Formats: sequence, structure tokens, C-alpha cells
Amino acid sequence: MPTHSALRFVGSPTWEALSGHPVAHEVWDDVPSVGHVELGRWAQLVIVAPATADLLARAAAGMADDLLTTSLLTATCPVLLAPAMHTEMWLHPATQANVATLESRGMHVLPPAVGRLTGTDSGPGRLPEPPDIVAAALPLLAPLDLRGRQVLVSAGGTREPLDPVRFLGNRSSGRQGVAIAERARDRGARVTLVAAHLDIPAPSGVTVIEVDTAASLRQAMLDQAPDADVIVMAAAVADFRPVDPAQHKIKKDQGDPLESLHLALERTEDVLAELVAARRPGQVIIGFAAETGSEDSGVIELGRAKLTRKGCDLLVVNDVSGDRVFGRETNEVVILDRSGPDVDVARASKITVADTLWDTVAQRYPAHPIQ
Repeated sequence: MPTHSALRFVGSPTWEALSGHPVAHEVWDDVPSVGHVELGRWAQLVIVAPATADLLARAAAGMADDLLTTSLLTATCPVLLAPAMHTEMWLHPATQANVATLESRGMHVLPPAVGRLTGTDSGPGRLPEPPDIVAAALPLLAPLDLRGRQVLVSAGGTREPLDPVRFLGNRSSGRQGVAIAERARDRGARVTLVAAHLDIPAPSGVTVIEVDTAASLRQAMLDQAPDADVIVMAAAVADFRPVDPAQHKIKKDQGDPLESLHLALERTEDVLAELVAARRPGQVIIGFAAETGSEDSGVIELGRAKLTRKGCDLLVVNDVSGDRVFGRETNEVVILDRSGPDVDVARASKITVADTLWDTVAQRYPAHPIQ
């Protein structure tokens, strides 16, 4: 569906010869079938590549001055926009505002690549390579098997203050939890993400609640849990916190130098266990177990014991030893089911792990719509 500007670069016969399909570019084409409406309704996925600054502006404004923008207004399927323009145009506040508007409406905007542009210019604004566009598009064809469900996900790692400067924390980046929230959104769910110090941006199209400590994460989860159909506790929550955090920065060289520092720690609340104890009928609760194994037990054995102890429906277990998970783009997990067979996920992207988790929920817990 080329725009008039696109046809100045490549003519209709070339598009038709390369694609093997007829080209549509006029609102007035095929009037009896109301093509300017039916094309958008017919599509299962719309990819706009390249999406120019002009197209982003017209789509954000809801204009319908050609067949493409008219079809975007009638499309109910996922829409993926692959921007391409000069760096100054991409970074202009107007373009960034248009992107934010489109994302707030559920459209997916693929960040442009960095590289050679028209002429001698280079920088962000290059059209992403076709494999990158395909990789972004395929997940959008996922089944809408979570439509109508409210999903609550926690992600990231909590921080427990030692003083106003220092804290006890962990190495969780939040990437896996964010992927789980993104894929739930893409599969039709209404998603709330409780985010604790993410290393990556929170996904668009979800409700984000930012938290800091184990206590604030616990409160947010308990507040949101009653309305959730599925709860995923993917965050790394501190098991201990300082009993008496210092009100001022702890000094090591003021007065008598500190040779050592002894901290009194107390256990934090078990958020997953509390969610299970307060669950309502039909609610599915999923926990995570980041394990390293021990001399007496392997990772899976520790996971099974935790599944029994916590009482959740599914427990996602992964071996985090050897710097193989935290901050990485990939993961390798085993999904333990309290009432069904385990699901092994070999090393794959965290998006793939998220999709496998939602496949398992959709197949094994299908009959739990909002009560």
C-alpha cells in the first residue's frame, strides 16, 4: 500500500512484480467493496516501513488523507511502525511526541537503526534491517488468548537502605519481568507492572507502579492483587533488610576510623506466600526461583521444595550461577507445575521464555476470566 511519495521512488508495476500482489494506493480504488475500510479490517498485522516523519505526524493526528492513513484508522490488528528519517527529524520534540501518542494508543514503534542516511549524513534514523523488522513483527501475531484478563507482574530488584547513600540490593535487571509484561499486553491482557529499579525502560501500554524497597513492593502487590486474574512475581525481592538504617551517611574516616561494620538484619515479609494466602478463587499465581544449587540439592530440587512451600500454581526456576542470567538477553528455565508436567525452556530470548510461560497459562488455566 504505497503512499504517493513512495510511488515517486518505486512504481506500482515494480511493487506488484516483487510482491506478486496488486498494489492499492487510492482511496477511490475498488469503491464497491469499500476498500479504504475493508483493507484495515482484513489485516492481521500492519507494518509501515519506512514510517516517515510525515506519516507519524498524520497518524498521530488521526488524519485520513490517503489510503494508508485511512486503513490505519480502521485496523483493529497490531500495527508496527518502522521509522526512517534524518536524525534531526527523529529527535525533534514533535516527532517524539507523535511517537509517544501512537504508543499510548497501542501501536508499536520500532526504534530506528543508527548508520548511514541519505547523502553523507549518519546517525539514528536509519530504517531497521528487514530481519529486525521481522523479529519485531512476528511476536505481534501471537494469539489474543489473554484478552479480558487482568495481569499483575512484578519485575526488577528491591533496594534496602543502609544510609541515605548506600543500600543492600541484588543484580536483577528486570528484563525477564518486563518481557512477561510485554507479551501479556500483546496477547490481549490488561497489565499492571510493579517495577523496582529496572535497567531498561518500562513497556508502553501497561500501567506502571514504581517501587523501591521490599516493603513498598509488598504493599503495591497486595493493593493490586484483588483485581488480578494472573499474578507473576518475577521481581527479586530482598530477603533481609537493615533493622536500623543510619539517618546520615556512614563515615569510615571521621573520628575513630571504622575497621569493620556490623549490620543487624531482619527478615522481610514473604510477598509470594502472602499473595497465595489471600488469593481469590480462580486466581493463578506464578512465582520465580533464582537458584544456584547447593552441595545437597540441585536447582530443580530446590525449586520443587519452594513450589510446595509457597503453594503457587507455577514456579519458574532458573540457574543464575556463572553470570548467565542477570542483565542478559537470554534465559534458560524450567516451569514447574503444581498439578502438571514440567516445561523445559532451553536457552532462548527472554521474550521466548515469556511466551512459553503464557502458553502454559493459556493451555493449563484457560477457564479463569475476570470474576
